[in-house]
This record gives sequence, structure tokens and C-alpha cells, in this order.
Amino acid sequence: MRILHTSDWHLGRSFHRVGMLEHQATYVDHLLDVVASERVDLVVVAGDIYDRALPHVDAVRLADETLARLAASRARVVITSGNHDSAQRLGFGSRLIDAAGIHLRTDASSVGTPIVVDDEHGPVAVHGIPYLDPQALHEPWGLAARTHEAALAEAMRRVRADLAARPTRSVVLAHAFVAGGLPSDSERDISVGGVSVVTSALFDDISYTALGHLHGRATLGETLRYSGSPLAYSFSEAGHTKGGWLVDLGRDGVTGTTFIEAPVPRRLSVLTGDLEALLTDPRLASAEVHWVQATLTDEVRPDRPMERLRARFPHALVLSFAPAGTPAPSVVAAPRGRSDHQISLDFVEELRGSPASDDESALLLRACDACADDPDVDMLVTAANGSG
Repeated sequence: MRILHTSDWHLGRSFHRVGMLEHQATYVDHLLDVVASERVDLVVVAGDIYDRALPHVDAVRLADETLARLAASRARVVITSGNHDSAQRLGFGSRLIDAAGIHLRTDASSVGTPIVVDDEHGPVAVHGIPYLDPQALHEPWGLAARTHEAALAEAMRRVRADLAARPTRSVVLAHAFVAGGLPSDSERDISVGGVSVVTSALFDDISYTALGHLHGRATLGETLRYSGSPLAYSFSEAGHTKGGWLVDLGRDGVTGTTFIEAPVPRRLSVLTGDLEALLTDPRLASAEVHWVQATLTDEVRPDRPMERLRARFPHALVLSFAPAGTPAPSVVAAPRGRSDHQISLDFVEELRGSPASDDESALLLRACDACADDPDVDMLVTAANGSG
């Protein structure tokens, strides 16, 4: 049996306010091409189909088209819900959709009941474990603790109870933070009481475990892997290679794995340096077509930095400042008797390293007046302090 393991599509997500739906549609085309060209028998999607519990209509449309195309393909499909999905919305109509070879497993009550897929060596029990909220399951499942470890341990107890009754090869889908994986900035925190990690030992003796939730691919064991997200959703993923795992399951277990890279619509570049260097360094030519996150190290904050940066890097999205050799600003209580205007001028000088210009000072004064209950009070205090 040939399995394609993917997860964390996050349909409808944006990248720093740039819509990603077109790029996600390109990934779906790639997915269907791989199913056909690699003769995939089973596609497993380990959670986070959508980016939000109430997805935008365009994201729902893309998901609908994707499921219809997969149903018409040669592969059976098992999909679980992730922590970003609404289990009820994603799982709507699942019993009807089962007949099309698309199996949505979003309800915790289904844990322990597999989808059985046959190949030339016999049956394979595919257990889809949706994202499990330990708070919600604490009483229904009689958990010893309100932790992800307790919830997933009970889920795997149910899976093993089923496998004990049918000695066969097994595939498990789980959406969780398993020890050994590395998080990025784009995952939503799922910790309960500060704890989110579960041990990889929970999946011992499973023929193959397809993990979702973390957005970077990872091999935690020959039979325990994260596929990662098919697209980068934060600049912390600039070094990631995106795609999915092609897994060959033989008579006695996994016989081979290959990582199939997904298309990259636009690469990411993280740049650091003073503005003039970033604008003139020929080694940065490739970044001109990338999405860019830039950190400027100029001692004095440049004028119109994003506008100037985008003259060379039109896809610059994030700009921050870390002046070279400048200690982190300390938090100091404002002295009594100073006007709002003077405090704002001090803030500008502290942040930028140089005082505000006369025009900037006048603009700040108008802003302070606009926010004051009695603008004349601030004007009088400012005049008394000798500034204006």
C-alpha cells in the first residue's frame, strides 16, 4: 500500500495579510498530480484542514473542490480535524461522504473504530484521531488528568483494544505536539496548564503514525513522522522544505519513505542590516522576488524605511528595528509635571536616537490635543515647560 501523508493545509489563511488561497489551490493541484503519478492508494490528512473554525466561503469552496477531486481519484482518503477546525462543521455529512471513499473523522466518540483498507497483503486498520481537547474529554472519558498526554493515552488505549481484536497492520493519524518535533511561530498554542507535549512512546508498535500540528517536517522515528504544512505560514519557516511523505507499507510494515516536495509559490527571505546595505548589496538580488522580513540595524531610524525597502524588495511584509550596539530601552516612569506632548517627544528620541523635527513636534502636539478632554490644559503645560 502506498500512502501519502499530509497535514495542516490551513485553507483560508493569509500570510501577513496577503491572501494564500491561490497558492493553496496550486498545492491541491500538486497533491492530485502526486496521487496519480505515484499511484497512491491512501491519502491521510492529519488535521487543520481550515485555518479557523468558521472558514471563509472561498476556503470552503476550495475544500469542497478538493474532496470531490480526491473522491474521483484512485485513492481512499482519511481526514481528521485539528485544533483550528470546527469538528462539527468539518465532520458534517461524514456518514454520507464515507460512501465516496472520503472518511472524515472529527468526533472523539469514533476513536477506536478504524477505516479498513485492503491491499494485496490483507487489511490495514486506519485509525483517525481528531484533535482532542483534554478539558472537554476529562469527564466523558474519565481522564486521570486534564492533559494532552492523558487524552491521547486514552485514545491510543482504544486504538490498541481494536487492534488486539484484529491483528493487522495499522495506520494512526494524530494531531498533537509530540516530543521531538520543533514548533514554529505559525502554530496556535495548545498547552493546558503550560503543558502541551506528549511522549512519542504512545505510538509504539503502530505500523505508521501520521502526525499533524507542527508545521515543519520531522522524523521522530522510521514509523513516526510530521509532514509539516504544505506552505510556509510564518518567517520562522524560511528554512523549511515543504511537502508530504510518501510511505510504502508492505506485508510486515513500512518498507520505504520518500519526501515529495511541494511547489513553492514565493520563497521567504529574512534580512538584517542597515538600510543602505540592504538596498545595495548585490548578494541579495534573489530576495527581490521573495517575501521579505527585514530588521534594520541603523543607529538612527531611517526616513520612510518600508517605502524605500519596497523599492528594491516589492514583497517586503515585515519591518523591525534593532540598532547595532544600542542596549534595549529601559522602562522609566514619566516624571511628574511633564506634558503629554513632551513625553511623546521623549519617546520619539528614545526610540529613534534623534529628536523629532519641528514638523513632527507640531504633529505630535495636535495628536495630544485631539486626545485630551481639555486641549488648553496640555497647551498651557507645554508652554510653561518652554516647548511647543
